[in-house]
Amino acid sequence: MIPAGTKVYFAVAPTDLRKSFDGLSALASGQLQKDPSEGGLFVFLNKRGDQVRVLFRDRHGCCVLAKRLDRGRFRRPRVKDGSFCWEIDAPTLMMFLDDIDVSRQKVKRSSASVVQHLKIVTTQPRHS
Repeated sequence: MIPAGTKVYFAVAPTDLRKSFDGLSALASGQLQKDPSEGGLFVFLNKRGDQVRVLFRDRHGCCVLAKRLDRGRFRRPRVKDGSFCWEIDAPTLMMFLDDIDVSRQKVKRSSASVVQHLKIVTTQPRHS
C-alpha cells in the first residue's frame, strides 16, 4: 500500500534497466532533478515498454521494485512539450501499471484516460 500523498516521478525517456540502486538513484538526481533521499517513488520504463523499475526509500534504505511483462507493453503516454519528468499520484501509478496493451486491436483503456491524470512537470536541466 502506497501512503496517500506520496509523490511519484515518472521518467519520460526510456531507461537502461540494467541499472540498479546507484544507477537509478543517479538518474533520479540527474535526469529527473529530484533527490531520492527526500522520499517519493521514481518510475523508469525500458525502451520496449515491457519492463518497469520503481526506486524508493523506506526506513531501512533504498529499494527497487521490478516488473517484467510476459506479453504486452506498458502504454507510455506521449508528451509533446519536451518535459522529461511527469509528476503523478499513487493511484495514477497503479492505473499505469495495470493498463497493459496486450494487442493493438484490443485496448483495455484509452491512453487519454491515463494522460488526464498526469500533471506534467517541466523543469530546465541542471547545468554544471
